[in-house]
Amino acid sequence: MSDQQPDQVQPMPTAQQVHLLLVDDHPLVRDGLRARLETIANIHVAGEAGNAEEALAIAANTKINLVLMDINLGTGNGISLTARFKAEYPDIAVIMLSMHEKTEYVNQSIQAGARAYVLKDAPAVEIIEAIDTVIAGGTYFSSGLKKQGDSTESSQTLTLREQSILKCIATGKSNKHIARELGLSVRTVETHRLNIKRKLNIEGQADLIRYALNNVVM
Repeated sequence: MSDQQPDQVQPMPTAQQVHLLLVDDHPLVRDGLRARLETIANIHVAGEAGNAEEALAIAANTKINLVLMDINLGTGNGISLTARFKAEYPDIAVIMLSMHEKTEYVNQSIQAGARAYVLKDAPAVEIIEAIDTVIAGGTYFSSGLKKQGDSTESSQTLTLREQSILKCIATGKSNKHIARELGLSVRTVETHRLNIKRKLNIEGQADLIRYALNNVVM
């Protein structure tokens, strides 16, 4: 008889539990999202809100680690609310779910602290992929946005060196300190900064620092 043992079936890793807050001013949209998302074993819809006040109140009193946020909230907007979440609840990640495809909305959402941007007319599987990616510490952008060749595609194609420099920027280091830490010339660091801003469609240094602070996982 052969001594070979049958292949052992390895258990699947347990997905991280998602405690989700839905923020959209249309109850029917929230109902549809809840019905779809609650079919996923590791997703628990912990609350729903139609405006900023409701959303912040729920976050203050409910265990939440992810927000699915619409931009248009009737009395206010999701971009401003995302910035408030980033400031008041930095451990809660935000995914923007919007009908707007314009680059300006995407960039404003990213700068406010959103970790993903998904179009409302995208397949439901994209929302699930975005949730999984963000909970794992990454960023996600709807495939419809990537096809437009805007800054969201470029933001995911930073080189390893550019990612290292972006992390240094997030910690407040100057070009001189970055050059010393990474063994580069100051001129090379300046060139990398310009390339990063070009890829992210960012103009000013303040916006670059804000982006780094909001998006770099330390």
